[in-house]
Amino acid sequence: MAERLLCAICRKRRPERFCPAKGENICAPCCGREREVTLDCPPDCAYLISAHRYEQEHRKPLSASETPFPGVEFSSRVIYDREPFVSGLAFTISQFAANHRDLTDEQTLTGITALGETYRTLVSGIYYERPPATQPAAGLYSALAAFIQDYKKKEHERVGFSTLKDSEIFYALVFLARLIRNWTNGRPRARIYLQLLRSQFPQQELQAETSRIIAP
Repeated sequence: MAERLLCAICRKRRPERFCPAKGENICAPCCGREREVTLDCPPDCAYLISAHRYEQEHRKPLSASETPFPGVEFSSRVIYDREPFVSGLAFTISQFAANHRDLTDEQTLTGITALGETYRTLVSGIYYERPPATQPAAGLYSALAAFIQDYKKKEHERVGFSTLKDSEIFYALVFLARLIRNWTNGRPRARIYLQLLRSQFPQQELQAETSRIIAP
């Protein structure tokens, strides 16, 4: 009698689909439960793409407690007036992700949130820095901080002074943090926002005139 095939994860149910992350056949319930949690799913997995499409179609508005930097309000004009800067931040994230394939949406959010908190203290007049304790979020924090300093330096060289305010930097980071939280699904290994960035920045170098913004 032929041995009955079982799911490579639960070893209980019949396997119904091939899992490219595991390289074996698994059942649908395990796919749904472990996807982007214990399984590091490749972005071209048909089941992952279908799941993301379903999540986007049935997305619920974030509650106040789920929104990064709750209570922080600013005019959208700040973001549009600083499009090149915001695009530069986004490109820096995309470039860092390309060199650190283990970076996830949640780690990206951690890095941006930590840098946002640093600039919140700068705006208040009391400087306090607490970068993420783990990699690759800590590396992203440093990369973004370096980009900001380089941006201000080049602006100073071009016009004689930097017009970019700490408050504008803070609001740009808040904007990106909320954008990530809005796009991703909260699963620890999800890279939905990072895949979106990859499609927005296919080129290898950011041109000075780049001014694209990814809106929710």
